[in-house]
Amino acid sequence: MSYQRRLNPIPRTILYLVVGVFSVACLVPFALIISGSFTDEGEIIRSGFAFVPKKISFASWVLLYHDIQRVINGYIVTVSVTVGGTILSLLITAMMAYPLSVPTLRYRNIIAFFAFFTLIFYGGMVPWYIIVSRVLHLRNTILALILPYTLQPWNMFLLRNFFRTIPKEIAESAKIDGAKEMTIFIRLILPLAKPGLATVGLFIALMYWNDWWLGLMFVENHHLYPVQLLLRAIISNVQFLRSSTAAAIASDASGIIPLEGVKMATGLVTIGPIIFLYPFIQKYFIKGIIIGAVKG
Repeated sequence: MSYQRRLNPIPRTILYLVVGVFSVACLVPFALIISGSFTDEGEIIRSGFAFVPKKISFASWVLLYHDIQRVINGYIVTVSVTVGGTILSLLITAMMAYPLSVPTLRYRNIIAFFAFFTLIFYGGMVPWYIIVSRVLHLRNTILALILPYTLQPWNMFLLRNFFRTIPKEIAESAKIDGAKEMTIFIRLILPLAKPGLATVGLFIALMYWNDWWLGLMFVENHHLYPVQLLLRAIISNVQFLRSSTAAAIASDASGIIPLEGVKMATGLVTIGPIIFLYPFIQKYFIKGIIIGAVKG
């Protein structure tokens, strides 16, 4: 037993070393993105990306923020959609997942099958577009960026599996004391399901934050453009200028429009807030994804 105790620090050190090296390796692409956004476009074409820019240039950021008000407005739209959509989607997902985790619910397997069916078969883009724009009349509204993604079956099944790990005796004892189903769900189940809610909430937030498809399909008002769609439009415009005769007018001092630099700069703009958000929910995320995956 003492021999095993003497060996314990060695595997632990090796494990920490491997995890540390892997963590540093994950930071390499992020470091290249930062460096590339401040590198002269001509230097990128000649030598490629480097951790330390050989020739610093701010042309990418100047070109990206030439209309800073539109970028700020896009951020406001995206943050509003992400916060509101995450709260609404998480609430509706939990309200569907919890009843399906209760063994006494009649026809719960049939209801779960209908949800699972939508994962296999897709109704098509045209019917989906008609329902959202013609039936629900959501075109050119902020709700068009939220409601189509409100309930995702995959998130619902993941959260249902987590609800199954909560002892059924808790709900049964509350029913004996006279508590109603909604009271049990809000005051007992949801507080115990914080790891699962944080995990699914992160998935939902990432989905809303990275989405540009709904804006492209249903929004024509530029004031409602999310930041992802706005940056996509900026990159498309830069690519057009790069390949047109207007390049000589819009280019930087080197005579080359910083297309690659703009791509790196837009990457920083989009992933920055998510990177700062993740550490605050990391402990819930790890616990929730493990329990939700193991419990079938």
